[in-house]
Amino acid sequence: MKTLKQFMYAALMLLLLVSLVTGAGADTLTSKASVAVQSVFAKSNALSNPKDVLSKTIQKEFANGTSAGQCNLVFRDQRTLTTGATEDLDLAGVLTDPFGTVLTFAKVKVILIENLSTTQTLTVGGAAANRFVNWVADATDKVIIPPGGFFAISAPSAGYAVTADTGDLFKVANSAGASCIYNIVILGTSS
Repeated sequence: MKTLKQFMYAALMLLLLVSLVTGAGADTLTSKASVAVQSVFAKSNALSNPKDVLSKTIQKEFANGTSAGQCNLVFRDQRTLTTGATEDLDLAGVLTDPFGTVLTFAKVKVILIENLSTTQTLTVGGAAANRFVNWVADATDKVIIPPGGFFAISAPSAGYAVTADTGDLFKVANSAGASCIYNIVILGTSS
């Protein structure tokens, strides 16, 4: 019971807002990516109830375009992997935007993956060939996203370079046991 009094509220939330604005005859993308942590740590003492309140948000805004601090491409999807399945997301010429236009990323500025499963683990990175690797230290590096977890990374200025046909596959793998549903958002530029 004392633990409940000491730790009244802890919340970790991920906010990714992607707003699409379409102008007359031109595609326009304005984006905002943010990660926030909010918590209240309370302790019960004989004469007081001190609290430590934390509210930390990291936010990056992206104007439309292909330069530093800009994005002009967005891929977003909710995907399902069967038990033990993997998929290589081809960042250059296969994925489509919300309007069905084929995307060819030259640079990736934001990656967000949310594991919706309560039992399955997702692993990202480490494709067998043609790996998109600029976001990790080594081509074999992988990130494990536990059940209910998420992964977010951003490179708002230079971005992570995508090389068509030789460095454009982003691997996502499901652990064995059951199907896994996940959400994914990728923001980037075409040049």
